[in-house]
Amino acid sequence: MTYGEILAHIYGLRRFGIRPGLERIATLLQRLGNPQERLRVVHVAGTNGKGSTAAFLASILAEGGYRAGLFTSPHLTRFTERFRINGTEIAEEAAARVAGQVLASAPEGTTFFEVVTAMALLHFVEEGVDAAILEAGMGGGADATSAATGILTVIAPVALDHCEWLGETIPAIAREKAGLIRAGRPVVLSRQPAEARDVFIERGRILGAPLVCFGADFSAAWDESSLAYDGLSRQLAGLRPGIGGRYQLANAATALAAAEILADNGFRLDSPALRAGIDAARWPGRMELFSGAPRVLLDGAHNPDGARALAESLADYPRRRLIVVTGVMADKDAAGILAPVLPLAHEVVAVTPAVERGLDAGRLAELCREKGLNAVAGGTVAEGLALARQRAGEQDLILVCGSLFTVGEARAILLSQQYEPFRG
Repeated sequence: MTYGEILAHIYGLRRFGIRPGLERIATLLQRLGNPQERLRVVHVAGTNGKGSTAAFLASILAEGGYRAGLFTSPHLTRFTERFRINGTEIAEEAAARVAGQVLASAPEGTTFFEVVTAMALLHFVEEGVDAAILEAGMGGGADATSAATGILTVIAPVALDHCEWLGETIPAIAREKAGLIRAGRPVVLSRQPAEARDVFIERGRILGAPLVCFGADFSAAWDESSLAYDGLSRQLAGLRPGIGGRYQLANAATALAAAEILADNGFRLDSPALRAGIDAARWPGRMELFSGAPRVLLDGAHNPDGARALAESLADYPRRRLIVVTGVMADKDAAGILAPVLPLAHEVVAVTPAVERGLDAGRLAELCREKGLNAVAGGTVAEGLALARQRAGEQDLILVCGSLFTVGEARAILLSQQYEPFRG
């Protein structure tokens, strides 16, 4: 099959929906020769910031001279973004070949995410990576990535999200995420709500997993224009994270602490590699600024906690007016996501992202008007972005936010790339 045909087949697996559990992925990996057993895996879980944290850590490893595999989801514009080695995406031909191997071994009912997880593991083995950084999907213990036993678990901040699958409270969600903690293996905790931190600490105690926490064992602080890291055994000043946003403080610090632990476990990572990795890291769609007149800022915050971090970071972007182009998913808390940002907006252009269950732009505009905003329904993301550009002055800032899918579609438009919409 061609790449297009095999991609259509993989996307078709969404008919099986979300089915937590490790039975199918374990069977699949066994049929593939258990590639996960030949990898040194670092798990990255959490709700907000796990992608950025994983990207920082992958960049540090690459700057240290290692081949770092990075598996993330969802993609922003292209399916191949999910599989990177030292920042380079898998080629379409290689993706088609690996997918063919995985699909030929997949048991009936294997889900989309299980297939792409197996693809990542197989691809990383074939390419001989030194470390495989796996961003968990929405879960932890029942997540397909959990089929691989990690040498280190990193947990980004936990917040309420995917509650229908993970639980209605922070402790319930934390208990699910804690399923990636392995007996005797180290854990790095980013900044956490107290009730989540307590769950992780208790789980680590039960499993004998040494655990270090942001704020207690390592920390970071901004000065005028750079970041200072006070680590487990190293201190670094003058860091300039390549991923924008003041909220990256905890993500960068967590990745640095993880790198320190890896350096104590066989990876030669000196301070220059840590510094260069933070500076060189890139993570599209997160406080990503497109220059021009007007400038366009993309951020994929898609829950209230992420939106609060976005709103705080907007202080670093001077502008005359802020025009918000926003589209959210119908099964998300639209009011909660937009609440921190709307008070900063001069006007809002609501859009409908090109994925299933995208909230209708008209309904979203009405919600914004109920909050007292000057809001219009802009139609599709392309139409809404064009409308915002027409209405904006040269000194204004256009912010595209509300969903990773809205941001991915807008990014494809700005870069004149084909967009592959898929939720999963």
